[in-house]
Amino acid sequence: MLDELRELYQEVILDHGRHPRNFGSLEGCNHMAHGHNPMCGDTLVVYLKVGENRVIEGATFKGQGCAISVASASMMTDILMGKTAEEAETLFHAFHEMCTRDDAPLPEGVDEDALERLQVLSGVREFPVRVKCATLAWHTMDAAMQGKEEISTE
Repeated sequence: MLDELRELYQEVILDHGRHPRNFGSLEGCNHMAHGHNPMCGDTLVVYLKVGENRVIEGATFKGQGCAISVASASMMTDILMGKTAEEAETLFHAFHEMCTRDDAPLPEGVDEDALERLQVLSGVREFPVRVKCATLAWHTMDAAMQGKEEISTE
């Protein structure tokens, strides 16, 4: 059963890597940041449109990288739509913990369904060098929300 689950996770990652969702720039974005992972050369730009009520009304990305990096960005942009800035930050921290710790506790108020969808990327914790690939888009989104124009996973 574990092998079947691992295979399904790989298929999801490859699908998002080959056919990323929300790929491109975003007209009317009011938050943007450039992210770079010098370890493997992944680079991307995250575009966000955040409404006056701090709800994410649009999320896209452009860039290039490995399948894990692109899949993570694709999944992130899907998941962030309709979330508040605070919910996005909570998800960012929960996802980062999930990618780096086996026993990561669920933070209070986290969208458990969204985190479950991201579970496909949690296998990177077995390969520490790949954690930066999976979390690059999330670090970049967080930088954009904080008004930083550039972030590096260095």
